[in-house]
Amino acid sequence: MFKNKNNQIRSGWFIFVAFILMVILNGLFSYPGIYFFLKEVVVHDQSELYQMLEGHPWYNLFVNGGAVLGTIVSVIVAWRFLNKKKIIELGFGKGFKKFGFGLILGGLSITFIFMILLITKQITLENDLITPHFSTFTMTYLLFFIIVGFAEELFFRGYVMQTMRQTGNHKWVIYIVSALIFSGAHGANPNVSILGLLNIFLVGLLFAYMFDKSNSLWMPIGYHITWNYFQGSVFGFAVSGTEPWTV
Repeated sequence: MFKNKNNQIRSGWFIFVAFILMVILNGLFSYPGIYFFLKEVVVHDQSELYQMLEGHPWYNLFVNGGAVLGTIVSVIVAWRFLNKKKIIELGFGKGFKKFGFGLILGGLSITFIFMILLITKQITLENDLITPHFSTFTMTYLLFFIIVGFAEELFFRGYVMQTMRQTGNHKWVIYIVSALIFSGAHGANPNVSILGLLNIFLVGLLFAYMFDKSNSLWMPIGYHITWNYFQGSVFGFAVSGTEPWTV
């Protein structure tokens, strides 16, 4: 149950412990932002708290960004003390060109989809493309999506895939499991749907392929950042069920 035929602890146990650690640290790291926010406003329940946070961009960044930082710390701790590996072995190294290519590819991909939807009249424009609207949310969400792209790729591709590789899992098993965990972790998002989770699973396969073929986290990190940012803050689509703020 705990060990495979090679007498190695099964990768699922490592991933399970790391995931629990991530949930705990997400809560701990988001707490300071919530604490300071509650000193400024009065809320009556958790749903009201998060609804009001969405209208305060810097507090929102502080709270949700803190949770994302918890993910980063949990991966570092698990990788160093459970897996007993060096951080660079998660998939880091010289990756400036791969990161840049990922940024460009992510932006172009979501722009292509946007244009197809616009041409086929499945969406309508609320603002002029030539004179875009900028606000505080434009900056705070850029910062947020940068750390989200980094943290999620660090865990779901870096930690999950590298841990499964250590115990000799087949490539396509690694792809599918990492994408399933990636999709499942978004199951608690607002406005979640089966179709939405399926789309997240499919993009998880794409990120896994990028990581595997480039042998670097930098390409999927770059793609993840611009895909999310252009999707929500530029084109105004919901990102993983979360409606964008543009005011």
